Amino acid sequence: MKTYMFPGQGSQKKGMGGELFDQFAELTKRADQILGYSIKELCLADPRQELGQTQFTQPALYVVNALSYFKKIEETGEKPDFVVGHSLGEFNALLAADCFSFESGLKLVKKRGELMSKVSGGGMAAVSNASKAEIQSILADNGLSNVNLANFNTPSQIVISGMKEDVDKAKPLFAEGNMMFHPLNTSGAFHSIYMEPSKKKFATYLKKFKLADLQIPVISNVTAQPYIVDEIMDKLSSQIASSVLWSASVQQLIDIGVKAGEEMEFVEIGHGNVLTGLVRKIVRELKKAGNMPKVEKVETVEKAPSILQTREPIRFDNAQAQVAAWNKAYPVGTKVKSLNSDYDALETRTEAVVLFGHRAAVYMTSYNGYFDLNEVAPIG
Repeated sequence: MKTYMFPGQGSQKKGMGGELFDQFAELTKRADQILGYSIKELCLADPRQELGQTQFTQPALYVVNALSYFKKIEETGEKPDFVVGHSLGEFNALLAADCFSFESGLKLVKKRGELMSKVSGGGMAAVSNASKAEIQSILADNGLSNVNLANFNTPSQIVISGMKEDVDKAKPLFAEGNMMFHPLNTSGAFHSIYMEPSKKKFATYLKKFKLADLQIPVISNVTAQPYIVDEIMDKLSSQIASSVLWSASVQQLIDIGVKAGEEMEFVEIGHGNVLTGLVRKIVRELKKAGNMPKVEKVETVEKAPSILQTREPIRFDNAQAQVAAWNKAYPVGTKVKSLNSDYDALETRTEAVVLFGHRAAVYMTSYNGYFDLNEVAPIG
């Protein structure tokens, strides 16, 4: 089982993209037309030192991530089982899932970058070796309640966001014991309450676009759960002012793989290896804490043929056994009907998996979401 992950702001660097712009010359040309400047020149030479400015950073990363993904697909001919992106990278995850075209995604990212760049005076910093509760308590006790927890990168690394003067005041508070404080090179209080105006404007802009059904499950930054198709617009706008639940998203994907009897493989698509490093750190910390789930052999259920005969769901006490029975009986692409709703023309997109440690479910292509196995029955 494989997840492609796309990096966000902070992974940019002059020279990124390399030969991709020439390899995908037509897409590069379309990008230039939408942006009004040469994306190749910006990424490779950055002659006006704009690559670090949000309104330029986000389109640049989106294009490089997208071209990297297209190249990967050309080379392998295979698509991943899941996709996820860190903040800006989530737009590339949705692109990979066929939610919108390359051009539409770039227009969205261009507007997002422009709106976020207008929120000035903010600051962000990474706090290491402190829990969510500890950070919140320290901030509250020192009258810094307007400093928000923006990114949950690993169990022990959380990024705070707020007005620069407030973030600066927080620095000495996180210099005790094993805690560490690392200011980030940003001009905005991203993923905080100060982004609410940008969130509302972006929500209005999103309404101009038609989003398609997802062809690959996408894990949302806002919920650390698979996107539900009807919530895409709301979640994409909310993401600007909401915390990035990266650690929980990775843990969710690890759990999905483990419960399906496989290890989840994470592949970073785009420039750099920031996310690869975060995933390794998450895994190390989970193992150290004794919270890393182990891949175990899924029990084989001999009653699977009876499911084929009855075409009705059988109740199992063990979700893993139910998943094993389903996958033995029904291949990917099986037509099913919903027993509890009007959906009667569904088709499975993946094998069944155990979600959240207890729920046997399967992802449906036409619904773009998971159905509980107890709520569906094969057709025919």
